[in-house]
Order: sequence, then C-alpha cells, then structure tokens
Amino acid sequence: MNTVTDFSRFDRARILVVGDVMLDRYWFGDVNRISPEAPVPVVRVERREERLGGAANVARNIATLGAGVGLLGVVGQDEAGAVVDSMLAELGIANYLNRDAAISTIIKLRVIGRQQQLLRVDFEEAPTDTVLRDKLTQFSALVADYEVIVLSDYAKGSLVNVAQMIAIAKQHGKRVLVDPKGDDFLLYKGASLLTPNKAEMAHIVGKWKSEQELAAKAQALMQTLELEALLLTRSEEGMTLFSGADVINIPALAREVYDVSGAGDTVIATIAVMLGAGFPIIDAVQMANRAGGIVVGKLGTATVSRDELAISEGVA
Repeated sequence: MNTVTDFSRFDRARILVVGDVMLDRYWFGDVNRISPEAPVPVVRVERREERLGGAANVARNIATLGAGVGLLGVVGQDEAGAVVDSMLAELGIANYLNRDAAISTIIKLRVIGRQQQLLRVDFEEAPTDTVLRDKLTQFSALVADYEVIVLSDYAKGSLVNVAQMIAIAKQHGKRVLVDPKGDDFLLYKGASLLTPNKAEMAHIVGKWKSEQELAAKAQALMQTLELEALLLTRSEEGMTLFSGADVINIPALAREVYDVSGAGDTVIATIAVMLGAGFPIIDAVQMANRAGGIVVGKLGTATVSRDELAISEGVA
C-alpha cells in the first residue's frame, strides 16, 4: 500500500461471525523424564491458559482490531461454554451463542513442553438438528444489522445450513467471506470470497504444475461457484488473489514462523474488518498478509493489534 492506512475507519465496521465455536486450552510445563509406563515424555504442568478458538478466534481477532463484532454458534451447556461466554463478554463481542444441552463444547487441549507442542487432545460433538434450526432462524434475524458476514467452517457441524445462510445474506446485499472445509465447495456457491489454503484448494480442483494451470483452475472454480474473488493462502509462498480476470501474487512477510495455528482466522478477520471499513479488496488482502505474517510469530491462537499493523506497514 502506498498510503498510510486510516485505522480509525475500523471503528465503523460491523462483522457477524458464524461457525464452529471452540475453546483452546493450553497446558504448559517442564519435561525432564520419560514415563516408565510407556516411551512418552512426562509433562509436569505449571501453567494453564484458555483462549477462544475456531470461529470464536475469528471474532476475537476482529474485536482486537476495534471493529464491532457478533458471534453466532453453538456451545454445550457446560463449564467450557460458560468460559467462552465470559471471554466474549470481556472482549465486548456480541454473544449469540446457542446452548445445546445434548453436546459438550468443542475443546482443543494442547500440551506444551519447553515451548514445543507435544500433544493435542480434541473433544467434539456435532450440534443437534433442533439447535441448528434455531440458529438459522437467529441468523435471518441478525444479518441485516451487519455489513460483512464471515462463515468460519471447521467441519464440526455448526455450518450444515451454510448454503441457506449465504442465500439469506445475499438477499440482504451483504458481503459473505468463507473459510472453507470439506469435499464439497458447491455449498459455498454465491459467496463473495473464499479463502482456501493450498491443501484445501488442491483437494477440490486437483494439483497444478504451473501458475498458469493454477490460474485456470481458480478461474473455473470461481465461475462454478459464482464468486467475486478467491484468495489462496500459500504459507511461505504468500497469497494469491484471483479477482475477475486479475491474478495478484502477494509475497509472505513472516520474519520468523513460530506457530501457524489460527493464522487463517487472523487473515479472514483482517479482510472482513478492512472491507467493513470500506477499503478495496486488494488493500484488505495486503493488510491481511501483514497480519498473518505477524501472528505466525506468536504461540498458539493469537491476535494482531492496530499498532502492530501500523508498524508493519511502516517497515514493509
């Protein structure tokens, strides 16, 4: 970007995040011996942290950038769900979570020893049909109040109605950004922007041997899904934005990659805020690239502040 971004414009953006809500738990400790029971390290836990994960981490990133944000999803009627409620309140995120008494809140527990992740334990159950129907009705009532809709799909069952949500949002003239998962991208037909990574893209369109072949596959996918744009995130290769007939390559800016978990959440959150603030999509993607480069230098699901973005803009 050639001009300094007016970050105060973020204040006017209003984003609704919908998707799979999780609680990320981290147990940190020392590793000094191997277990006599099995050839595994013994971690003596000294510190615990809890962070919002999944769609909730997208909302957290948006809130950290200072935009207005609401979160629609499903959690269990349990202690972890109460923790998520409390964390949303602390961040000023509008809480539209549905409590499903039949399931447990999705938890990802990571065990960290000497700053290295040793183990991840996942607890997850799909929401019930009744709660999902209520969620779709709630989405219909909320969509008019937000300019940009982010659908954060982790394939955990909260977005089985994603096609209907996109159709409703489009009827209201809203921009819809989707972080996709799974085998069937036709579910996302009509979205404004998809943000697949390399593996997800190759799974859907097949592998490519050249940039020209990739561009052809991306253009064909955009036409099939009636997308305005497609953003391919390529880790150390940066990002490629396909918009109409344009192909724009944006090199990676990460100076040190420490942990890539949650980086996709930061990218789509930054794009949503930029678009909600009225910036063009190319500016939004360039800023998201900066944000992604910052967040991979942090441990676990993390966020980026306006000040960090301003500094990165000045030194890039």
